[in-house]
Amino acid sequence: MEYKDIIYTNEEGIATITLNRPEAMNAFSPEMSESITRAVQDSAQDDSVRVIIITAKGRAFCTGADVKMLAQRFEQADEAEKKRLLRSENVRFPILFRSIDKPIIASINGVAVGGGLDFALSCDIRIASDKARFAEVFIRRGLIPALGGIFFIPRMVGVDKACELIWTGDIVDAKEAERIGLVTKVVPHNELEIATWEFAQKLAKGPPLAIQRAKRAIYESLSMGLETSLNFVGALSRDLMQSEDHKEGARAFLEKREPVFKGK
Repeated sequence: MEYKDIIYTNEEGIATITLNRPEAMNAFSPEMSESITRAVQDSAQDDSVRVIIITAKGRAFCTGADVKMLAQRFEQADEAEKKRLLRSENVRFPILFRSIDKPIIASINGVAVGGGLDFALSCDIRIASDKARFAEVFIRRGLIPALGGIFFIPRMVGVDKACELIWTGDIVDAKEAERIGLVTKVVPHNELEIATWEFAQKLAKGPPLAIQRAKRAIYESLSMGLETSLNFVGALSRDLMQSEDHKEGARAFLEKREPVFKGK
């Protein structure tokens, strides 16, 4: 399978999607957006993949839409194409990532701003380099975060801090992003790849059925009341108790060894 503007690898149960437009600060091209979508979907359908990492080449993670490219296409487009271009296709990412039960980790190597920040926020976990920087720059162009930021940021950092970040478009460094809960953890820049890989390996060696059901339960429960959540999670738990992975986990505990989970 060939993908344009990204690099895709699958090793040890970990699929890695690397944005590969460093000369454009990994801004989204239509081809990149399509490649990311297909790569994530392919990873979701591949039973050998247990975890998905999204990272980038160069000094930026992602700076959102490639405004220059879009402007050039807009000038040459007919009316139907202009309407399509005005409807950002990158709104697909939050919905796509949430629909997939496998963990998705953003390994943020540098600047993540605007649509690039919203893209990172769509992932389940964000591990950031200490050189990373973050900003919701939409406001500087008279816009608002329309690719997930309005939904995600208040839930991560609280309403008042979300208002500050979205109203000002101020740049936040990695340390502050970690402090307020915008990213999960920050590591030294030269340790980012190995730190992300080690975390992904830990998940890949875990019970995939339980991890996937847990992801689904966490997100579904955000919009449920307590009793509804308990009933929903209880049904998932009863199914998991019939799995081979649960039996293997119990055997491994009794035999004082590490379990080997097969996702069955």
